[in-house]
Amino acid sequence: MAVEREVEVLAGGMRLGGTLAVPDGAQGLVVFAHGSGSSRHSPRNRYVAYTLRMAGLGTLLFDLLTEDEEAEDEVTAALRFDIDFLARRLGEVTDWVFAHPELSRLRVGYFGSSTGAAAALVAAADRPEAIASVVSRGGRADLAGAALERVLAPTLLIVGGADDIVLELNQRALERIRAPKALEVIAGATHLFPERGALERVAELAAGWFTRFLGSPLELETRP
Repeated sequence: MAVEREVEVLAGGMRLGGTLAVPDGAQGLVVFAHGSGSSRHSPRNRYVAYTLRMAGLGTLLFDLLTEDEEAEDEVTAALRFDIDFLARRLGEVTDWVFAHPELSRLRVGYFGSSTGAAAALVAAADRPEAIASVVSRGGRADLAGAALERVLAPTLLIVGGADDIVLELNQRALERIRAPKALEVIAGATHLFPERGALERVAELAAGWFTRFLGSPLELETRP
């Protein structure tokens, strides 16, 4: 089991707090892009990250916003819906990953939630050769706009069956994605997946998707 360590991620001249963990033999690294009002300490994303590490994948959770930006956003709620800004920030974090020898060998995927999912899709479209997979949890994939048609990374959208509006928006977004894609609907789940077993199912689906497209030691050993 990989040990988590705190790191300082440099992105566009800004210093962002991050939590990095890479199991021995990992073939892939999943970078998390959280949604509005969240951080790298989100218990939901931390649970998913733990499940991914148990599947042999590395994880990087980081704060999309600096403390000052977070304080500003608490008042204005402007940055959390500025998808271009969030996508640039995520892209800069990705550049930081590839600049580190210990991480640069890993295939990279994005796990996005809420507006962070839209940022992940835009960043993936902007770096088609760098990003190997995208998973969205209750994400606003629709906010990626025209970038949806440019996404080449295999994309999985996970939505709660009782999250009616977001489900419809994801169904429309899925039609615009030309890459390998899937929509998984978790019956009875609402937006944050608090229902019994719902978040566990999210983590299970994400682990399956990422190990398929990023690879893990176990998956590679059993591949014919």
